[in-house]
Amino acid sequence: MKNYFLLLCAAFFLFASSNPAQSSPIKRYDKTTKTCRIFTHATLWAGYKIFVNNCKICHYRGNKQGVKFIYTESKVRKGWNRVFAERYPVCAKNGSWGSLTEEQIARLNDYLYKNAADTYDPYDATDCG
Repeated sequence: MKNYFLLLCAAFFLFASSNPAQSSPIKRYDKTTKTCRIFTHATLWAGYKIFVNNCKICHYRGNKQGVKFIYTESKVRKGWNRVFAERYPVCAKNGSWGSLTEEQIARLNDYLYKNAADTYDPYDATDCG
């Protein structure tokens, strides 16, 4: 009975830790800039501040501009990358991104990519509160 329990526990932990598609990324390759960036607290914090000070001034719940409410989990990683590679949103086309440098746009993309809808992993210590 003890061996069965140990085998069951080992199988559970092996399965739980073997799902890389669900784990939070620590780096990413950006096809737009052709760079590989490692996420640090400082760079993600910079992306967060850009998001709050630029995107959320319009994209908040119940806004008067009629724009879609967005938050980090509005899209999966691939979706956020597409937003920044193709720059198809109205705000990218109407000049709202014009005040941002390419470095700031990359930091914003990194922040949204790191916190996208498909990144939460309850078995990853970096995702625990």
